[in-house]
Amino acid sequence: MTQQGVRWTVDQVLALAPDASSRRAGSKLGVAGPWSETGSSGEGVVWGLCRGSGSKPYQTLIDITGVTGNTGIAGVTAAAGPADGAGPAYKCSCPSRKFPCKHALGLLLLWAGADGTVPGGEPPEWAEEWLSSRRKRAEDKRSSQAAPPAPADPEAARRRAEKRAERITAGVTELEQRLSDLLRSGTASAEQAGYGLWEETAARMVDAQAPGLAARVRELGSIPSSGPGWPVRLLEECALLHLLDQGWLHRDALPSGLAATVRSRVGLPARPEGPPLRDRWLVLAQYDTADSKLTTRRVWLYGTASGRTALLLSYGAAGRAPALTLPVGLALDAELTGYPGVRQLRADLGEQFSTPAPTAERPPGVRTDEAAARYGEALRHDPWLESWPVTLSEVIPAKADGAWQLADAGGGSALPVTPAAASGPGLWRLVALSGGAPLTVFGECGHQGFTPLTAWPRDAEETVPLC
Repeated sequence: MTQQGVRWTVDQVLALAPDASSRRAGSKLGVAGPWSETGSSGEGVVWGLCRGSGSKPYQTLIDITGVTGNTGIAGVTAAAGPADGAGPAYKCSCPSRKFPCKHALGLLLLWAGADGTVPGGEPPEWAEEWLSSRRKRAEDKRSSQAAPPAPADPEAARRRAEKRAERITAGVTELEQRLSDLLRSGTASAEQAGYGLWEETAARMVDAQAPGLAARVRELGSIPSSGPGWPVRLLEECALLHLLDQGWLHRDALPSGLAATVRSRVGLPARPEGPPLRDRWLVLAQYDTADSKLTTRRVWLYGTASGRTALLLSYGAAGRAPALTLPVGLALDAELTGYPGVRQLRADLGEQFSTPAPTAERPPGVRTDEAAARYGEALRHDPWLESWPVTLSEVIPAKADGAWQLADAGGGSALPVTPAAASGPGLWRLVALSGGAPLTVFGECGHQGFTPLTAWPRDAEETVPLC
């Protein structure tokens, strides 16, 4: 049950926006003026009618819990949401294809105000229709999961796996030859050849059913002529790619955990395995990265009892936000099941046992030198790891030699802020939050520095997303 007095913050609501334009448009609708017949129920449902440009107001409905069913009713315009138990779900009669749309964001902002504008009550008939459909879909899904799966053909699965492994091995062998040709002719040849050479090689890795290798090859193509020191960076990335190739070719001789990591980095799919871990999970951060084909959403969680940090991944086609949505700063009682691999952080979200709710709990923090040491230790088990999640305690954003860093309040050490983070608006928000005083920051520590994702000012309960 959702307590009427427990409301999200403005930051937690705006973190759900699929893009900046939706965030701006939703903020304009977070006032009482355009809304009528608003309400919220103890089961975590919020509804309202929003005046638009047409003769009829838009019917907007949000299931805060996201656990009453699947996505919206098939065939209803702009009715969608996350998979079961993956966060809030939305329905709006507007023509927008964004989820949540600006009307859903505006209604959530109005509800978060907790000023009586969205009173408690029972859902209207038009809202109950959608909710009943979601409940039925959820029950159908539980029933289908309870039914025993159809027996698989292990021999056919083994043949498919062997055939794919053969194709990947052929692709890896070709990639090794291309790396050798590059080193033999010198890095200057990479600058002259341009991006086309790498795109062709990446396409060959896709044909070999090794999407992980294809992605790393494409990254190589962006390095030549990328600024001072690019030949060194190119050689470093070529060395890591060569190491991954050799790991695949000699995977049978590797420890099982490292072999699982190599398979994952090459791009072979894996399934979560092992018993689920139930805990009270803090939602530490959520952010998206996108390319021309795919949007990837990363959600970082921290288990208050287990002390484990976990990563949830969700994907959406280009131009569409991924389904998984968990507002930063909330906590949820849920089960997670991990993926194979040494110190693997990725997990799948399983059953949720309560509605996500705001919390004052925080993950324990470490000094900057300990954060760097943790990333170094993680690299021993996964040399291709870009970064490692860590919470810094008592740090102050400061500038040194023209570059931003997070320095320990007591002095002694600091971590540079990554160039990408230093050029974004999140850094200035972090500086404003600090005002020269120490604060706690969660983020990713990697070879380029530290990327701040979330901050907690000293003596304040508010969780502030930075991305």
